Amino acid sequence: MIAPPSGVRVLVATKPIDFRKGANGLAALIKDEMRADPFSGAIYVFRAKRADRIKLLYWDGTGVVLVAKTLEQGGFRWPRVQDGAMRLTASQLGALLDGLDWARVYSRRRTRIPVEAH
Repeated sequence: MIAPPSGVRVLVATKPIDFRKGANGLAALIKDEMRADPFSGAIYVFRAKRADRIKLLYWDGTGVVLVAKTLEQGGFRWPRVQDGAMRLTASQLGALLDGLDWARVYSRRRTRIPVEAH
């Protein structure tokens, strides 16, 4: 199980990529096409043309980490294919990685702290 830390920035490349790319190829794609810094600590998520494969790339402070996952049955729930990137919360990424519908995961609502007890 992969559990991303709370508060981490997650960017999803919504357009499918060539899944033969390794860490260096994905880092170049992040820099050139997404216009982002692959060494920022954000998690970058990539999809294949087939919906059952996913790759993540992130910098952990000591090196680049590449994670790949293929679902045995079914497919990942992907956003609509388009150019660009979209953001997910850490909870939504966790749901995506588990093959669940990430769009149904919402951030916690902040509750107002009472000023005084009645």
